[in-house]
Amino acid sequence: MKPGREKIGIFGGTFDPVHLGHIGAARAAADKLGFTKLLFIPVSVPPHKEFPSEAASGEMRLEMLRLAVKGIENAEVSDLEIKRGGTSYTDETVRSLQEKYPDAELWLVMGGDMLDCFEEWKSFEWLAENVSICALSRLADTGKLEAAALTLREKYGIKVVLAENDALEISSSELRAMLKKRKGLEFLSPEVYAYIIKNRLFGSRAEFGWLRERAKEMLDPKRVAHVLGCEEEAVALSGRWGADEDDARCAAILHDLTKKLSLEEQLILCEKYGIMVDIVESREVKLLHSITGAAMAEHEFGMPREVCQAIRWHTTGKAGMSLLEKIIYISDYIEPTRAFDGVGKLRTLAYSDLDSAMLEGLEMTVAEISERGKTPHQNTLSAIEYFKRSILGQ
Repeated sequence: MKPGREKIGIFGGTFDPVHLGHIGAARAAADKLGFTKLLFIPVSVPPHKEFPSEAASGEMRLEMLRLAVKGIENAEVSDLEIKRGGTSYTDETVRSLQEKYPDAELWLVMGGDMLDCFEEWKSFEWLAENVSICALSRLADTGKLEAAALTLREKYGIKVVLAENDALEISSSELRAMLKKRKGLEFLSPEVYAYIIKNRLFGSRAEFGWLRERAKEMLDPKRVAHVLGCEEEAVALSGRWGADEDDARCAAILHDLTKKLSLEEQLILCEKYGIMVDIVESREVKLLHSITGAAMAEHEFGMPREVCQAIRWHTTGKAGMSLLEKIIYISDYIEPTRAFDGVGKLRTLAYSDLDSAMLEGLEMTVAEISERGKTPHQNTLSAIEYFKRSILGQ
């Protein structure tokens, strides 16, 4: 290579999603060859396979890559193939890069399986004259790849270098399957995992441990025990009454996300998420936190509507509450750290007659609010009337 000439690594793939195995492989190639620039280029449409129906969009795959490569020296994410659209062929990409970097030495970074079938690629002979190859190898495969590399060198004069790659062994398809089962966190950077969960990609569902840690970061430390107690109670009540335990766990973990924020901060969140609140709610932090918490659960944690609604109504209640909404409301009221007069009776009632427990809890709330000289929210009063009619026929 001429002095001062750029050495550019080209690392392509679907990256659906990009995982630590990809990043480890790219680092192995960069360490071996000392690229002045390492381009991560997600395909628009792969030539050898179809995208699954749950595939992330091109823009989303680009964004996940941008998050994943932060901090990697000389790494860049290119939208070249996404912008070009259609089936992504390497020769077309290399031609474009030659125009952009006319004096650069271009290296294709590929797995050992790709090296084996390189002669089958579109415009292979042209590629053989215009690129060098860095093939990623594992110790067990080195002999086989050395033979393939030797063939390419002798038949076509291609410069082929093997880079030992000890990165994680997992495919993106395996990872997508894991994400549906609340698994796979360890194979992703924290930023990419958060992005996947936030955008509900691949049918993913957040790992509960990860949710707890994110919630703890936003809570007053004194409130953590309450939230964990609410989770415990919600799961137990779900088992008793036949609700979805996973949804109950998620709603309980996230129900107080914005509890420690000031009134001003709550109102800023209302503006951010386009939330309309009434006059009473706009003046009460306690009322606002359930509304902004529900919005944050939806927009930042990708929670389904049922979970968000349970968070939304856990403070005031409302008429016609769903089973999950009732469980989160009463769990917040009776979780194990609560020690007010009458909580024992209310706990017992919650496991024998949930609607009666709701009515009693709501009436206790109204009594407590009235004692402080404040007016209960209309939703709470409507909830009381609803449960009275339902239980007592009034």
